Amino acid sequence: MDVKDFNYILPEELIAQDPLKDRSSSRLMHIDRESGEVTHDVFYNIKKYLRKGDCLVMNNTKVIPARLYGVREDTGSHMELLLLKRRENDVWETLVKPGKKCRRGHRFVFGNGELKGEITDVLPEGNRLIHFEYEGIFEEVLDRLGEMPLPPYITHKLEDKNRYQTVYAKYDGSAAAPTAGLHFTEELLDEIKEMGVEIAEVTLHVGLGTFRPVKVDKIEEHHMHSEFYIIDEEAAAKINKAKETGNRVICVGTTSCRTLESAADSDGHLEPKSGWTDIFIYPGYKFKVMQGLITNFHLPQSTLLMLVSAFAGRENVLAAYEEAVKERYRFFSFGDAMILI
Repeated sequence: MDVKDFNYILPEELIAQDPLKDRSSSRLMHIDRESGEVTHDVFYNIKKYLRKGDCLVMNNTKVIPARLYGVREDTGSHMELLLLKRRENDVWETLVKPGKKCRRGHRFVFGNGELKGEITDVLPEGNRLIHFEYEGIFEEVLDRLGEMPLPPYITHKLEDKNRYQTVYAKYDGSAAAPTAGLHFTEELLDEIKEMGVEIAEVTLHVGLGTFRPVKVDKIEEHHMHSEFYIIDEEAAAKINKAKETGNRVICVGTTSCRTLESAADSDGHLEPKSGWTDIFIYPGYKFKVMQGLITNFHLPQSTLLMLVSAFAGRENVLAAYEEAVKERYRFFSFGDAMILI
């Protein structure tokens, strides 16, 4: 399949720059998976599309303030660092800008020197491994010095960094938010639980590889970067029970979907497990677990748009995106949502 098969025209003004004051007041598009029929709604009505016995799967990862600004110790030149994933205690895989001249042994200083780092290796794709030095607890130092790593298409400053976290975020580790979950409030989740819908929490620490552009013409040649996931005993039991009793498993976000589809056996059964996944889902993929998906509107030619197309059909999805543009939906991380079921 050609990457151009997943293109669409998006006016720049439809890229949401700021989160709405009320999380659940985003618009919601419902797409019927079979017919492709589209209806328009508001996210706080998501309960209309759920029923007792469904299992809603959510990614409880927490975004860390992974963007650091500092200087090279030897030259004093300014640089930007993005933490991608922790390799061991104080060693992180990072993206350094400008990075061309940054070599092994180069040192950086952040803040007033309370955090320092040294490049220990340059990886084949250009990322750097950096060993950090500090006093105290790394997460506390990072909280003081770091900024939320908003995607490059968001140019406005984020006033409240909690708006780039889901209300159920628990475990530090992501370089980007699982944005489909940003629409849920604690009150809405309580109402969903009261309906008899099970909530299963899994963890996938979102890396920037998920959002990197597809640079090959044939999508089958694209390689995804790996991300770490955890499915505990409670989540596996809830998801398995829903499937065994003929109820639906509905994923909140592509990260939840990728976690389940990576971990399940050929029959769609899950065991508690953790590991790394580089699963790439595109049309032709046979879903083993997921029967419904809540997601945002994704970038043209992106792997996330390909995943959604695999689930509901490329023609259905691109027609729905065309409708969303016509109806002036808000796109991407702080934008509106869709439910495909």
